[in-house]
Amino acid sequence: MSAVQLLTVSEDEGEQRLDRWLKRRFPQITQGAIEKMCRTGQIRVDGGRAKASDRVAPGETIRVPPLPETEAPVRAQVAGISAADAKMIQDAVIWKDEHIIVLNKPPGLPSQGGSGQGDRHVDGLTEALKFGYKDRPKLVHRLDKDTSGILLLARTDRIARALSESLRHRAARKIYWAVVAGVPNPRRGSIKFYLEKAPGRGRGGEGEKMLCVHPAKAKEHPEAKRSQTDYFTLWFLGTRLSWMALEPVTGRTHQLRAHMAEIGHPILGDGKYGGSEADNAGDGWGAAIGGGISRKMHLHARSMTVEHPITKAQVTFTAPLPEHMARTWEILDWKVTDVPADPFTTIR
Repeated sequence: MSAVQLLTVSEDEGEQRLDRWLKRRFPQITQGAIEKMCRTGQIRVDGGRAKASDRVAPGETIRVPPLPETEAPVRAQVAGISAADAKMIQDAVIWKDEHIIVLNKPPGLPSQGGSGQGDRHVDGLTEALKFGYKDRPKLVHRLDKDTSGILLLARTDRIARALSESLRHRAARKIYWAVVAGVPNPRRGSIKFYLEKAPGRGRGGEGEKMLCVHPAKAKEHPEAKRSQTDYFTLWFLGTRLSWMALEPVTGRTHQLRAHMAEIGHPILGDGKYGGSEADNAGDGWGAAIGGGISRKMHLHARSMTVEHPITKAQVTFTAPLPEHMARTWEILDWKVTDVPADPFTTIR
């Protein structure tokens, strides 16, 4: 059960019925429960008793009694979304309030539809993430299909604009975890290759691949964009594999994947950029690593720190590892508690 809460009706919530306001905040409580709590005086508005049908206004304080923490059961069908998909995307929620929803996006699920992405993607499943709100939440940024981890959604257009502005002006900090081939030398530093799209489209998806350009040659490549990735080696297995923390200072397409491959340490399971040799039977970096190690890409958006658009407080969201990466950690005896949450604070 939660504790007693005193909540203020925000400006963007406008005037609405008390029961509807409560359901938006607490989708797990039923209409009958709301009416009972109003009758018994457990729910109060500005200290006074209220009916479920009373209208609340911005600035009013609502007393909410202890509530069960379980979520409302998933409906069998949500606007054409299967019960299994609705449950999957709702289970991915690791934080929500009246302004923001934070997902731990599963690997293999695209953020949005597009060429080769199919019909099943996060944006197409947001109807199941309304939780009593009138409108579907909006994606604020994207992750590659095979990258898991923190994905922000805004519950209103106003919040979407504010969060997009924060990301555009680099007011948000993201830290990714990855497993890469070999051990970088030096073990911490910055990669500053410019990035440009490869020409052509071919069977190998060349048109979707990014090419690295040395800063000294940037003037010869007018389409190339300045890019920077800070990296920190958290742990390593001999000379075979390393557990990396990666911070994208800029946010270019495939930036982390292309940058790590360019310095000779592609991300494990990344076939596009050369990290798919985990079962290499020869003397390459992948020799003797196969076994239980998944061939899926080992890149995870571990955490994000951003200013909350309403409270203005700095909030940090952290996403647990997906199943295939957690299994790799177990096989290699790596412990998430043995490394700092933000290693980059030690080098700034």
